[in-house]
Amino acid sequence: MSDQSVRFETEGDIAFIVIANPPVNAASIAVRAGLREAVVRLAADSSLIAGVIIGDGKTFVAGADIKEFGKPPLAPELPAVIEDIERCPKPLAAAIHGAALGGGFELALACDARIATLEAVVGLPEVQLGLIPGAGGTQRLPRLVGIAKAIDLVVSGKRLRAPEALALGIIDQIADSGSLREAAATFARGSRKRVLGTLRVPADLPGDITMAEDAALKSGRGREAVREAVEAVKRAGSMPFAAALQEERSVFQRLRNGEEAAALRYNFFAERQAGRLKDRAHPREVKTVGVVGAGTMGAGIAAVFAAGGFDVVLTDAKADILERAKSRIAEALGDLVRGGKIEARAADEALARIGYFHDLTAVATADLVIEAVFEELRVKSDVLQRLGAIVRKDAVIASNTSYLDLDLLAEATARPSDVVGLHFFAPVHRMRLVEVVRGAMTAPDVLATGVAVARAIGKLPVIAGVCEGFIGNRIYAKYRAQCEFMLQEGALPNEIDQAIERLGFAMGPFAVSDLSGLDIAWLTRKRKAVDRDPRERYVAIADRLCEMGRLGRKAGAGWYDYAETTSGRGKADPIVNTIVREEAEKHGPSRTFTDHEIQQRALGAIVNEAALIVEEGIARSAADVDLVMVNGYGFSKFRGGPLFVASRMDNAEVISMIDAVDQAVGFGFKRGDSIGLLNAIRG
Repeated sequence: MSDQSVRFETEGDIAFIVIANPPVNAASIAVRAGLREAVVRLAADSSLIAGVIIGDGKTFVAGADIKEFGKPPLAPELPAVIEDIERCPKPLAAAIHGAALGGGFELALACDARIATLEAVVGLPEVQLGLIPGAGGTQRLPRLVGIAKAIDLVVSGKRLRAPEALALGIIDQIADSGSLREAAATFARGSRKRVLGTLRVPADLPGDITMAEDAALKSGRGREAVREAVEAVKRAGSMPFAAALQEERSVFQRLRNGEEAAALRYNFFAERQAGRLKDRAHPREVKTVGVVGAGTMGAGIAAVFAAGGFDVVLTDAKADILERAKSRIAEALGDLVRGGKIEARAADEALARIGYFHDLTAVATADLVIEAVFEELRVKSDVLQRLGAIVRKDAVIASNTSYLDLDLLAEATARPSDVVGLHFFAPVHRMRLVEVVRGAMTAPDVLATGVAVARAIGKLPVIAGVCEGFIGNRIYAKYRAQCEFMLQEGALPNEIDQAIERLGFAMGPFAVSDLSGLDIAWLTRKRKAVDRDPRERYVAIADRLCEMGRLGRKAGAGWYDYAETTSGRGKADPIVNTIVREEAEKHGPSRTFTDHEIQQRALGAIVNEAALIVEEGIARSAADVDLVMVNGYGFSKFRGGPLFVASRMDNAEVISMIDAVDQAVGFGFKRGDSIGLLNAIRG
């Protein structure tokens, strides 16, 4: 072969076309060119009766080459390779081990048969990347499973394991991993050409297609890629194969250059960089994790570590809290099972790995100990001082603090080099983000351990420096303050929340506050009141609500009223609106706000504070900030993140919205280099 990305091997009358493009055999231009050459060679050799396409190493073809993301397509493109496979007069079988995803699965669907190992997975994840399958996936898959099932599989991007794929008729045989090559050769030798494009689409039951379409569009929340994917799959039953393929490719190319695909590519590369360490320190070995504090956060942390295969020691001095933690952990693990994250047996095994103790000394032999006690400096310092004295000298001590000064907490242990912050987000078992906080004295291998354990439990680690609130909560405080300023100027909570949700957040700040509890921020405000400069602008509306006992959903009322709602979303409350108007009258003439004005003020606050955070070295990049906002604060990944959104604006608009924030804040406002920050995204 002209390129070693594809090898041509023969065994008797069978050709093996081996894709060798480590680590995941991505369908690069070299692979595509090599496949075309190999198929031509197979067709021309009269001594060969069939071929097998197989991946070298640990996988088949796990998708496109990330080096080609966002760049103009290079010939030969995958549809041309697939067309050659289908035109080849000799049958070809795909021998699938590891993953056949995206273009890799479309390559397998072009073959006349598919043989897979038991552990293999197949799927079309393109819609989750803002695209639709672009090499025939929307047309060939329905000819095996029907249109309704194909809509579900294409829109969800679900990865099917081999047994399920076999039951659906997507693969033809399951083989032992050690005999895949031989099994595929045997199957190919006895096969005839079976080009999926020539098959009729199997009939669905009446109403199934409509149900699948409705479910897909509902889950897709109006996303263009979802709508286009549904229409593309439906064309399999209403349009000639060749014409439908052409239409599919046209839509794929258009979406490839669209905003959603650009945003998701941005997130993809940001996640690849997140948590990378320059010094390449080796993490310390962690097998047993101690968790101190069995409240909501502590129980959630214990659950995810147990689900990740770690032995867990959970301690709390209060018997009732420890007892409640058992049900909380079981509920979290059950939620993971229901969501398809783990199997029921794995949940049972996780429960068995957790020990419950009242004595703090139970964590003394753990490799990693995480304190998750009440968010108050004195309480945490006391626990960390005791931990510093009792845990092993080679153990890592972590704090789950969300606001407090990690360096002060680390000092309390008398061994600050062993301390790292692990800021989890609630609910722990659902939220991907972990801010791994690097203290002034945190040793490189301790930081590396924090990153490694976060990844081991399926979380996304983003490294942060020490400041009030680290990355996410520091930005959230500024954005939230700007929203409260707008209350003081005449906007109502539901008006702000609705505008913020249209900007890209899953929930507005006041709905979020009700969910987490107003008392948490109230405690922070009271803690900081002593040092607050009287010239700083302050909004007392939230304090008034807390003094009334309106602490959020748990109290039945907060910014919204939850007394007569079953949806979980509160109703706008006249009592709150009256308080808002009273405070607005004290501040000065009130006014109405458009959605755009609300969004500009909120986004301006986020962008400016992010610029300061990056300049100070608290966050390493704008992309890290967006990862935090997407994975910890509910901003839509399909929009990239608030900074990505702002990067698509012109500089004059960015400066204008930060000027508005400056005017609203007044005393104490500090301006960051927002244009420099956004230029780093623009490239």
